[in-house]
Amino acid sequence: MIAKVGFKMFLGVTASVMNWDTDGTCCSIVLEDNPLVDFVELPDTCQGLYYCNILSGVIRGALEMVAMKTEVTWIRDMLRGDDAYELQVKLLKQVPEEYPYKDDE
Repeated sequence: MIAKVGFKMFLGVTASVMNWDTDGTCCSIVLEDNPLVDFVELPDTCQGLYYCNILSGVIRGALEMVAMKTEVTWIRDMLRGDDAYELQVKLLKQVPEEYPYKDDE
């Protein structure tokens, strides 16, 4: 639910979270549309490029702000001929919160 609201609010796209693994540490985010690729065509020499890789960095950075170390990779990209935009989010570890001060001082 949070992913749907966040993507709709900040990017204006509808996202679905699916394909959870049995541990609950890996899932896919499927975007129905991607406004970053409007009017973009990759030439044949750049087919290895993930044009929207900034999205994976944004997701990873946002999750680091809430103490989650993750790996975010592209699974499908319509610019590369796939049928959808799909990112895989994998939780590597939950980072314990550290406070810069002590309560007893």
